[in-house]
Amino acid sequence: MANNALIEQLQAMLGIVMIMALPPLLGAMAVGLLVGLLQAVTQVQDQSLPVAFKLLVVIAILAVAGPLLVGPLVRLSGQLFDSFPGMTR
Repeated sequence: MANNALIEQLQAMLGIVMIMALPPLLGAMAVGLLVGLLQAVTQVQDQSLPVAFKLLVVIAILAVAGPLLVGPLVRLSGQLFDSFPGMTR
């Protein structure tokens, strides 16, 4: 029984991690696409330009959405720590 509970907890934590990583990844992907398109149109070949914009967008998204994304992680962590004594049996 302990193995099943541990596997369920790990699946839940991986799901939360994927949900937390989605907004910054989508933002970086969208900005990378737009900057790449802009560079292709203007024929600017600077490699540091997309990285700088991606970094700024990821920081902004984490600043805005960070508190919303941390709530489920804190709840699941509390549940995990509460269920530890039952998993050792």
